[in-house]
Amino acid sequence: MQLVLISGLSGSGKSVALNVMEDCGHYVVDNLPSALLPQLVSHLRGAGYQRIAVAVDVRSGAGIVSLPKQVEALRGMVDDLRFLFLDARDDVLIARFSETRRRHPLGDAFSTLGEAIAREREELALIAELGQRIDTSDLAANTLRNWIKNFMNLEAGSQIAVLFQSFGFKHGIPLDADLVFDVRCLPNPHYDPLLRPLTGRDQPVIDFLEKVPEVGQMVDDIYAFVASWLPAYVNDNRSYLTIAIGCTGGQHRSVYVAEQLAARFQDNARVQVRHRSFK
Repeated sequence: MQLVLISGLSGSGKSVALNVMEDCGHYVVDNLPSALLPQLVSHLRGAGYQRIAVAVDVRSGAGIVSLPKQVEALRGMVDDLRFLFLDARDDVLIARFSETRRRHPLGDAFSTLGEAIAREREELALIAELGQRIDTSDLAANTLRNWIKNFMNLEAGSQIAVLFQSFGFKHGIPLDADLVFDVRCLPNPHYDPLLRPLTGRDQPVIDFLEKVPEVGQMVDDIYAFVASWLPAYVNDNRSYLTIAIGCTGGQHRSVYVAEQLAARFQDNARVQVRHRSFK
């Protein structure tokens, strides 16, 4: 049996995630009190269901604080348990609530929307570390759907899943990053008019960067650091590690470095690559 738990901030895209799970053939349950998770799993197993997706968040009430312990217990009940936590910046969440005109679950007549979001973020702080965290601040709905599908296609196993994610500092640092490396000190292909419209996956940009010794040294140094500390994350029972590589616009240098690192770690971990600044 596979159990996918989905949590996160209100307005971060949990409904999108649930729709993806349902489209993939999962039995979907929204807004289930976390205390009922063991009973739900037992009941659905008896009914013959093999894939379940459940949204658990602050709507479940005070019982949400016991979710970390319940997750450990659930790991002994199912063959494959995955936890997805969706997050977004406060300003993005406020804009989304303003657009939809929906009421925040923790909103009341005595607090602002910003205060309700801050309270929710505080209540979910421990839960955010339970599994894969995705920052949806700058993601279109279709991009989020694709990322979730990639998350679900990860093969179950003992290897840690390492995600290399390129981004542009001018768009902000991703909230889901565990490690952040800044490669803005490297020569920028943006200043070459012929390379400007290309990305770090295009051969002319690759050729440009491979001719610069400092670029190779940067890749080597980041690889050595991550390779050295990856066992510590494995020993800490981490299932996922997100490594963000940032340049100014997130189009050339960070993309190239993320692709290079992903290729080097293919034999050491389950590797994914994402690029935030283009599809």
